[in-house]
Amino acid sequence: MADVKVGLQDVVIATSEICSIDGQRGILTYRGYNIHDLAEHASFEEVVYLLWHGRLPKRAELDELRTQLAENGPISAEIVDLLKRLPPPQHPMETLRTVVSALSLYDPEAEDMSDEANRRKALRLTGQMGTVVAAFARIREGKEVVSPDPHLNHAANFLYMLQGKAPDQEIAHWFDVALTLHADHSYNASTFAARVTASTLSDMHSAVTSAIGTLKGPLHGGANEQVMKMLLEIQTVDRAEDYVRSLLAQKKKIMGFGHRVYHTEDPRATVLRKMSEALGRRAGQPEWFGMSKKIEDLMIREKKINANVDFYSASAYYVMGIPVDLYPLVFAVSRIAGWTAHVLEQYAHNKLIRPLAEYTGPTNLKCVPLDER
Repeated sequence: MADVKVGLQDVVIATSEICSIDGQRGILTYRGYNIHDLAEHASFEEVVYLLWHGRLPKRAELDELRTQLAENGPISAEIVDLLKRLPPPQHPMETLRTVVSALSLYDPEAEDMSDEANRRKALRLTGQMGTVVAAFARIREGKEVVSPDPHLNHAANFLYMLQGKAPDQEIAHWFDVALTLHADHSYNASTFAARVTASTLSDMHSAVTSAIGTLKGPLHGGANEQVMKMLLEIQTVDRAEDYVRSLLAQKKKIMGFGHRVYHTEDPRATVLRKMSEALGRRAGQPEWFGMSKKIEDLMIREKKINANVDFYSASAYYVMGIPVDLYPLVFAVSRIAGWTAHVLEQYAHNKLIRPLAEYTGPTNLKCVPLDER
């Protein structure tokens, strides 16, 4: 019998120049740059350029990318009308999946598979993703859709379109950092799904739609949403330990802890912990960080399990004013940069992804005629 690696765990299936993870040492790099270095010194737009082009941009190149993202941010009246006509979803990820797929119908280069056209599609999808999410959020609240402001950067623009007012500079800065932290993570489930679709030479919109469908799963993109629901149920710092101990006694999973790849602290959690504390203190809501820290300390002390990227992003997004059920969609607003970078890389060195499976069913059966069964 073959050596089956369930869930492809620890199986290397390809090479990539985009992202590297050292799970033993807790190191994440984009194109050779440590995530902590990028979070401190680079904007999200710089990271987008890096993922797409393999190097950090010069000032003129960065200015051009910012202009292009702003120009490609607006969505058509037809897409706004679609958002208004779609029935209320059980979860907003259903709407995002549907609308991103529909964007291809209004993209004149949707079926053009040239490298130049695919790069333009990556630009459009990255510019439009935040606009779609913000428009959905406002439409369901009966508010007017806010068009992107070409004078704001990508992070600030999303908060502006979501909340209808220019965001505080510090909050916009921290959100920019959050986008950088979530921009890519090697062959995670949604990225792998996008690359599988792209390997068939299907179009980029189809590949990204595959990624969104995968991100929708609670074991991938929905964990920080579940973390915040837990914190909202706990409510006070003094209840945190008893609440978590009760869940552990019932053998229930504590969302936001552990990682398939990291065997030490998720490096993104290191930054997000600082973000959660700073934003909570600034908003006069320190209790969310206080609860989170108490839970983290308990999990490390008793279970030897570290927080992952989802744990502290939950409370950070909450004090930014982002609705809890939009957390997975915000993930997509960032990860579209990595998804499109991987799709472009797949197209450039394509081979159909087609793994094998070890068959474990019955053998040597004979087909009995219908009336004799």
